[in-house]
Amino acid sequence: MLHYDARVRPDIAAGTVDGRVQLQVRASREALDAIELDRDGLVIDAIDLEGKPLRFEQIDRRVIVRLPEPVTRGEVFRLELHYHGAPRFGMQFHPQRGQVYTIFSTSQWLPVVDAPDERATLDLAVELPADLHAIGNGSLRDSSAGEARSAGQRTWRWRLETPMPSYTYGFAAGRFNEVLSPHAGVPEADAAPRPLLRYVGDGWSDEELRGVFADSAGMLAYFARRAGVAYPGTEYSQGLVAETIGQELAGLSLVSDAYGREVLAAQERQTLIAHEAAHQWWGNLVTCRDWTHFWLNEGFATFLAATWMQQRFGDRAYEEAVARWRARVEKLDADGRDRALVFADWSAPTGDDRAVVYTKGAYVLHLLRTELGEAAFWKGIGDYTRKHQGGSVVTRDFQQAMEASSGRDLSAFFERWVYRGGGLHAEGARGVALGRSAP
Repeated sequence: MLHYDARVRPDIAAGTVDGRVQLQVRASREALDAIELDRDGLVIDAIDLEGKPLRFEQIDRRVIVRLPEPVTRGEVFRLELHYHGAPRFGMQFHPQRGQVYTIFSTSQWLPVVDAPDERATLDLAVELPADLHAIGNGSLRDSSAGEARSAGQRTWRWRLETPMPSYTYGFAAGRFNEVLSPHAGVPEADAAPRPLLRYVGDGWSDEELRGVFADSAGMLAYFARRAGVAYPGTEYSQGLVAETIGQELAGLSLVSDAYGREVLAAQERQTLIAHEAAHQWWGNLVTCRDWTHFWLNEGFATFLAATWMQQRFGDRAYEEAVARWRARVEKLDADGRDRALVFADWSAPTGDDRAVVYTKGAYVLHLLRTELGEAAFWKGIGDYTRKHQGGSVVTRDFQQAMEASSGRDLSAFFERWVYRGGGLHAEGARGVALGRSAP
């Protein structure tokens, strides 16, 4: 997949969506005669190639598109799909609030290749009631009533120019107030490119929105330094929505109104905001090649958020996070629920499975930080991120970066903590870090 050009029309009252998407595709093998797309719950109405109707089959959560004749490797062609459906959870509808927004998974509202190692650029147009305000992927191009299909509607258009995995595509719309904050909170000495920041929320004043996201610019500058890579875009939008556990998307993130109130009351509650911001590098810019290595997304974001809290609020904030991680890992171990971080099956994760990927993943990064020391550890993080930016990774890629930065063979560490479960009380623990708080 090279590019998606999508036009989406959600019906907030009905909880449905319809749309069309043009796909720019490059054949990756010889004699390509069909392609598969994910369409979880969507009904595909028609598909054409350069205006000519194509045959297709809808099987389970996929659509198999039959090409009229084989395409040679490297050849680029364009398909157009028309579809409709009622998303189960990938598009959230709140009619009483006039809100609609997207969360994982994209294939419930837009036919895509739903694989983390497939990256493409995106033009996204969303037709919405004219009284709603919206944020979306990449840069806002325009919002025009003239393009809408019916009166009282407005079409919002965004462009995502950096290729990203399709699960990071999305938008949020509601009766939002919006605040723009160019660079507040970033020291003038920091020469990194500074994205335009947008904060939106329904029922939130300008002052409250600035209060909830007061540290966002500082977070982005901090993560850019740790990554050695500038923020991958010109805008970063953050939205407060009716209900979500938190969702990162390319160039934006969503958290709930209730959580925003917690942060407004106590800035020390901002870890989730930092977690979603960290994903702009670890998860979006550098992405696990498949869900088996999902800890490279979620463990990293959890850990990096804690290191931001350490910088922002002091060592104690970080040490408290480490203590929570260790306690959760100990419980997993005691209950026989510990798993290897390289997860064999992520098709239907339990709460304990998520704790392995998120919490144990963060804890293992803390142990590695302690084992290697600050200089070697952070050099490895930066080298790994710079080398693999815009690409997909497996755990071995990270291990190689850390071995190169430290000049050490880390096979025993990774075997114990990453590739096997039960690492906390595994035999042969001597000589491997057991959780000392990092300086």
